[in-house]
Amino acid sequence: MTLRANYFGLAAKGMQILLEQENYLREQFRASETVTVKIWELVKLRVSQINQCAFCIDMHSKDAMAAGESVERILGLNAWRDMPLYTDSEIAALEWAEHLTAGKTVDAECYDKVVSAFGEKTLVDLTIAINAINSWNRIVKVFKPEVGSYKPQ
Repeated sequence: MTLRANYFGLAAKGMQILLEQENYLREQFRASETVTVKIWELVKLRVSQINQCAFCIDMHSKDAMAAGESVERILGLNAWRDMPLYTDSEIAALEWAEHLTAGKTVDAECYDKVVSAFGEKTLVDLTIAINAINSWNRIVKVFKPEVGSYKPQ
């Protein structure tokens, strides 16, 4: 395989902006009662599955387990609609993540449903988080860091 560009080295300031966004989101979800860090990890993993980003699937599976997620729920995530393993908040977050990742229109009914589940502030943060993981997936799929090289902190 051809060695790809060192995106962290070549665009250090740009990558730092993305990392700062991750830090902001972590702070918000640590303080949230509706979208927790654990739910955030499920969302990142599900979006990465949709986008078929192998590095991110590996990373977010490890991070989800480090956050206390069970192997059963991680394995079931690809078929979450048919698995009786997820809470109402998790289901709402996963639905929103899939909706946005697919680029679907957000009509008034869809918006009202998700804002009633999370409130406006958490909805904004969750929307930023979904945008962020979609962005990371696209970057990683271009530059292809070694799958399995990620170690949780």
